[in-house]
Amino acid sequence: MIGVEKNGLNKSKQQLSLERATELKTRIADFLEAKKHIKKGLDLTEQNKKNRKKIMDALNCTKEQWNDYHWQLANRIADVSLLSKIVDLSEKHKRDIEKVGERYRWAISPYYASLMDEKDPYCPIRLQAIPTIFEDVDKEGKLDPMNEQLTNPAGTVTRRYPDRLIINVTNECAMFCRHCQRRRNIGEEDLPQPASVIEDSINYIAENEEIRDVLITGGDPLTMTDKFLENILSKLRKIDHVEIIRIGSRTPVTMPQRITDELVTMLKKYHPLFINTHVNHPKEITIEAKQALEKLANAGIPLGNQAVLLNGINNDKHVMKLLNQELLKVRVRPYYIFHAKHVKGTTHFNTSVDDGLEIMEYLRGYTSGLAIPTYIINAPGGYGKTPILPEYLISRGKEYITIRTWEGRVINYTNHPTKKFKIE
Repeated sequence: MIGVEKNGLNKSKQQLSLERATELKTRIADFLEAKKHIKKGLDLTEQNKKNRKKIMDALNCTKEQWNDYHWQLANRIADVSLLSKIVDLSEKHKRDIEKVGERYRWAISPYYASLMDEKDPYCPIRLQAIPTIFEDVDKEGKLDPMNEQLTNPAGTVTRRYPDRLIINVTNECAMFCRHCQRRRNIGEEDLPQPASVIEDSINYIAENEEIRDVLITGGDPLTMTDKFLENILSKLRKIDHVEIIRIGSRTPVTMPQRITDELVTMLKKYHPLFINTHVNHPKEITIEAKQALEKLANAGIPLGNQAVLLNGINNDKHVMKLLNQELLKVRVRPYYIFHAKHVKGTTHFNTSVDDGLEIMEYLRGYTSGLAIPTYIINAPGGYGKTPILPEYLISRGKEYITIRTWEGRVINYTNHPTKKFKIE
């Protein structure tokens, strides 16, 4: 029999395959329609150029200055009157920004400001960069929900796991994200950690041979000079048991000018070296960000992304799916989606866990596995990352399990005990 009897018709294998393909096509129709309305940075190049020209005029800036990351850092926008020349702000919002600024510092790189929609107060770039009154009225959360002060055995180390740890090397960033988990460290000055404190951190790593993986973070390590950063990297690489060095940085999307040829040449000397960046919306992946990320990838540096699930920015299954696909196009592997921590002043960005589970449910099977990060809740108190997944294992029997597929089909699957074998 060539085909399968159905309603009296003998269908060929090709007919059945075409029917299945049509069924699968209907499952993605909603995304294909939704993505037409999601703004992507790579589609906004001309608009971003216009915004850039407006900002350059306001700051009396040359093209050479704009492309110099030192200039970008030195000219971060932190003044309401200047900001109001770049985007439309109501009088109330201006007062709110000034009020919030008395408690929580804010600053935006001119480059990142050029990505903002000047008219839309709900622009995902604006929401991440410009303070709102919700920061001031927020009475929930803690400044240090992860108890980093209690997981600091030496120097500026944070240690939560048996074989890896963090060195926090600076409080400076190209842009102070409004959802920042370490806003308590920002202060009024941009300061790298003292050399003696970093030295204490490196000595601790050298004295504990189980530490094989070190993450350099901040603030943003790539705001430091090449020389300062290389001093840290070279000392870590001399420790025999340190196998992997990672850098956490948002500069590829907040200040891509930082990814210079000189920086990349220096970083290449310290492989295996990984960089995890932090992209939350497709609007952040611009032609400039693409060039910066690809420069790092071309140097053999594996790139991952750690997004944060943020209310009003990316807590939408279509937005997150498109973000992950856009990341892969610029050679960045989606690594984590972090459930937002309950940090004081940021809880208006918090979502339900259900939002995260819906996104994960919609990713599995609906896009390639490369585009599926792990959804993570950081256990309060500094007890580490906990993966959160939809339920695919429904039940267990003596020699079978019952699974639920990505389409919701419930299937029994044979599960015999593992048998040992011996080769004669």
